[in-house]
Amino acid sequence: MALDGCGLLCKYILILFNILFAVVGFAFLGLGLWLRFSESTRGIFQVEMLNSSAFVIGVTVLIALGTVMLIVVAFGDYGACNEKRSALQVFSVLVAFLAIAEIAVGVFAYSSRDRVGMSIGEFYTSLYTLYVSSGDPGIAITLTFFHNTLHCCGVTGVSLIEIVKHTCPKPNGFMESIVMPNCPVTIVKLFDTKAPLVMGIFIGTGALLITALVCTSILLKQLKRLHQDMTAYYSTVY
Repeated sequence: MALDGCGLLCKYILILFNILFAVVGFAFLGLGLWLRFSESTRGIFQVEMLNSSAFVIGVTVLIALGTVMLIVVAFGDYGACNEKRSALQVFSVLVAFLAIAEIAVGVFAYSSRDRVGMSIGEFYTSLYTLYVSSGDPGIAITLTFFHNTLHCCGVTGVSLIEIVKHTCPKPNGFMESIVMPNCPVTIVKLFDTKAPLVMGIFIGTGALLITALVCTSILLKQLKRLHQDMTAYYSTVY
């Protein structure tokens, strides 16, 4: 006895979902651990006054989120690949919590966009200051991601004096070769002017998680039916 077309499709969708989730989880966890234990940033976590700073909170969130995502992936992959109902049940509970959390965070980010934008801007400024003082290549990669994603350059944007200009994107036109948007202001403006888009990204991610939850439910029902059929078959034979 085997899964039918719908169940088999859901199985492969879950495997693909878990692969993507694993990549993102490893990226978050790796970046968080790098920023937590790097020589240039470790001291920040040992200063009690800085324990509530945006940088410390941001790194803690990266590590926690990456860890949770990998735990979810472990249950999801094991359950989908081996068709284990118990693992899939745990996976469905974790995914349900994540979906609710994603939607809640999206609504919070929209309703508190000014505060969220300022916090992320402060996180960026902390990274910038640490890179200027240490030259840590891991922080350089993070700054490059910020700069290319937001199309901004450092805290000044002025190419002649900007220390991190080698991590900045290529300027669009002559004016940007002199002055590009600076990142702290760009981040605050992004959350202010594109708050619905930011909320949509979170809610869209929540919808993706709900899709995975639906597939898990379908797969669980089919596995339960197969188990009942096999039990009935062996009861008849023996």
